Parts: sequence; C-alpha cells; structure tokens
Amino acid sequence: MRVIVADDAVLLREGLSRLLAEAGFEIAGTAADHDGLLTLVEAERPDVAVVDIRMPPTYTDEGLRAAREIRARHPATGVLVLSQHVRVTYALELFGHDPRGVGYLLKDRVADLEELTAAVRRVARGGSALDPEVVALLLGRRQAADGPATMTNREREVLALMAEGRSNGAIARRLGIAERTVEKHIAAVFGKLQIPAHADDHRRVLAVLAHLRR
Repeated sequence: MRVIVADDAVLLREGLSRLLAEAGFEIAGTAADHDGLLTLVEAERPDVAVVDIRMPPTYTDEGLRAAREIRARHPATGVLVLSQHVRVTYALELFGHDPRGVGYLLKDRVADLEELTAAVRRVARGGSALDPEVVALLLGRRQAADGPATMTNREREVLALMAEGRSNGAIARRLGIAERTVEKHIAAVFGKLQIPAHADDHRRVLAVLAHLRR
C-alpha cells in the first residue's frame, strides 16, 4: 500500500513516514506544502495521502483544500487529514456528500500506531475514518439541540462507532458484544433517527453525518 505524507514540520513528516514504513506501508514520497503535495500525488498516484490540515503559506486550511482537490482529480487516492485541534466544520466540509476514501483524525491519534494504521487502511479501501473526539462533539451538539436523548447509552456508542466508519464486526469487537446484537442496535438507531437502514457502510456514515449536520 503506497502512502504520501504531507506536513510542513520536518520532524513530524519524517517521523510519521518512518512509523508507517515500519508498519508495512510503502512511502511513495513526502511533501511540505499544498503545491508540492498535489504535484507528488499527480506523479505517484498513491493509495493514500496523509495530510496536515495546516500548511504553507497561510497555515489555515491548505491541507483541507488539497484534500478536496485530490479527491476530485484522483478519486482512487484516499485522503487522511490530520488536525491539531477539533474543527467540526472542517470535518463536515471534508466529508461533504461522499465520505468514501476520506478520514479526519487528530494528531494525537498518531501516537496510537494501531489506530493510525487502521485508519490509513480503511481510507485506502474506500472507507471512512472520523476521529472519536469529533464524533463525540457532534453527538453532544446534536443532543443539546434536541433535548434529552431518546437513544440508550449503548445505541449512542454504536452510533459513534458507525460515524467513525467502522463495520458491524469492528463495532462488535470494540464493544465486546455479538455482531447480531450490533445489528439490532443499528436498526434501533436508524429507527429513532428516522434514517433508512442501508447495507453500504459509506451510506451509513453519510446518513449519520447528514443527521448530525441538521
């Protein structure tokens, strides 16, 4: 699996590249800014680009804009965006109308190599990866807007893991319950949110994000 790493901080860029290489990924190249990243993706056509959300020259949202351009020009290349802080608006903008092959993680998550590599692989396969802290904030805002939640605590846990892009099997393993139980919780969640259930995990994530965005 070929990966490009883009970050203006040389220590983080090289450190992340080394971690991913040791985890079995092939590093196809590194970039320090928006233009360099796009040029490298055009030349190498990697499976995934891991991108810092803030890069030169303005250090605001160059990484986010680069991610959108990569997805538009090279839909076969997944993009995993890293951010220092939670920015819900960035997450919602990044996922847009199609969360396939897109991920948004906090930089703190880089320290958890298992979590990071799982997110890279999920995005490379066309899945989604949304940071748990972003999901928690989204759910908290939604609950505050709606008043007392009608979902049980377990259903909220399942919804959060769904929003992260995890499969039924992954949710079952994370919560230590049977996959059939996960399916029942998902059915209950969709029923309470009035969202039609769908077998496609990408559509599930999109439905959840659309609901949270309202």
